[in-house]
Amino acid sequence: MITRFKKSVLAFALLALVAGGTSGCTDPNGPFSKQNIGTVVGAAGGGALGSRFGQGSGKTAAIIGGTLLGAFVGNEIGSSLDRADMAYLGQTQQKALESAPDNSQSAWRNPNSQNAGTVTPVRTYQAGNGQYCREFQQTITVGGQTQSAYGTACRQPDGQWQVVN
Repeated sequence: MITRFKKSVLAFALLALVAGGTSGCTDPNGPFSKQNIGTVVGAAGGGALGSRFGQGSGKTAAIIGGTLLGAFVGNEIGSSLDRADMAYLGQTQQKALESAPDNSQSAWRNPNSQNAGTVTPVRTYQAGNGQYCREFQQTITVGGQTQSAYGTACRQPDGQWQVVN
């Protein structure tokens, strides 16, 4: 038999999942970012859930606690969705630095956020310590706004490329 507490926990978990699922439907920038939407939806759900407990001042404390906990969980869900963009970028960056010829562009796109970018190695050289390094150009487009950056990455002993500047 499911107790009232377990039902409330299940309801909260469901609300958190819904917050995470719907937070990806908005523009990833500004006040309507996935992380901000997750925070607001989580806070509202947590407050609603907290209102089901206690009486008098205990009920007020439950609402405040539920709101804070919900905001935290919703924020983390929204933030982790933004990490998906970083995963696409990281995978593309490693692959481009490992195997793409100089001046060959490698592109990535997150189908959920529509954020995208490119990584283009522009010069390959061997450093004085024998380590292989590559200069590269990178672009990232978020919400239709593109930013460019230049950097240098060197291959580590484990085969991964690490950005050094």
